[in-house]
Amino acid sequence: MAAKKLCDSLLLDEVSKWGSMKQTGVTLRYMMEFGSRPTDRNMLISAQFLHKELPIRIARRAIEIETLPFGLSQKPAVLKVQDWYVDSFRDLRSFPEIKNKNDELDFTQMIKMIKVRHNNVVPMMALGVQQLKKTMDTRILYEDLDDIQQFLDRFYMSRIGIRMLIGQHVALHEPNPAPDVIGYIHTKMSPMEVARNASEVARSVCMRQYGSAPDIDIYGDPKFTFPYVPSHLHLMVFELVKNSLRAVQERYMDSDKVAPPVRIIVADGLEDVSDEGGGIPRSGLPRIFTYLYSTAENQLDLLDEHALGTGDMMTMAGYGYGLPISRLYARYFGGDLQIISMEGYGTDAYLHLSRLGDSREPLP
Repeated sequence: MAAKKLCDSLLLDEVSKWGSMKQTGVTLRYMMEFGSRPTDRNMLISAQFLHKELPIRIARRAIEIETLPFGLSQKPAVLKVQDWYVDSFRDLRSFPEIKNKNDELDFTQMIKMIKVRHNNVVPMMALGVQQLKKTMDTRILYEDLDDIQQFLDRFYMSRIGIRMLIGQHVALHEPNPAPDVIGYIHTKMSPMEVARNASEVARSVCMRQYGSAPDIDIYGDPKFTFPYVPSHLHLMVFELVKNSLRAVQERYMDSDKVAPPVRIIVADGLEDVSDEGGGIPRSGLPRIFTYLYSTAENQLDLLDEHALGTGDMMTMAGYGYGLPISRLYARYFGGDLQIISMEGYGTDAYLHLSRLGDSREPLP
């Protein structure tokens, strides 16, 4: 168990030492420019950077998991997450100095495995939070849980950064990249195209669940492109459209009226997803970006920490974490996500994206 691992004084000293070192943030533009020339020398430099940077970021999170309030650190699912972080820290620190192409290729295989090991961190932490809520004194106010909310924001933001750095390095080894693609980054990404693809997936989920789905109208300039990470945008648009489709579908399911379409407007660095699904009650609005009010807990009741191995089966959808994590993805490259709702009518989600690519990673 992680608790035992961190009792190992040598390892604890090492984690503490690395966790106190300064992190180094990178920008989307830097990743793009550096990755545009994936020569052996550049891949070696990238691996050497990650060899030093990843242990710092992972150690910080391992230390923070140790000191969570209300006994969250001791919940079985959270101990499992700490195990993964400590194992990854040890793997990185025990890897020898990277001196040549063969070293770099071996290192790339190792960090690929680390990324797989951490695939289920989000649902596992969600399970840990639920284990806490089941044992917690009901007199504790949710406002008092703000420390946990802030920890999860830092923790998941750091995870986005770690996975971006690993994923970008690994993807640069792709022997035949598509045109205008540099690792995870598409230098001429069409937000219209990504919105269309994400909407189709969200609509098929709605069709599976309800047997029908509202239409989706997308407006914007199909020729408009800018550099971004399509997988990040896809994840955010999917989550927003899925929520809108569900709201409209449930509002009009038993009605004689035709369900109004969900609208997506793409303009410059803004995507607006709007629906007429009845809106969010005013009392619920402050809670939509929290991790502690999930209405999807029945999904987690079906799981335990043994069921959540390291497979890639779990997604954030269905754990009530979609909106807060989507906002972190937007903020990771200098954007933001805002929700404006009119109770009794509908909701507008404004997704702002930074098109310049010169915003440095937030480093919690």
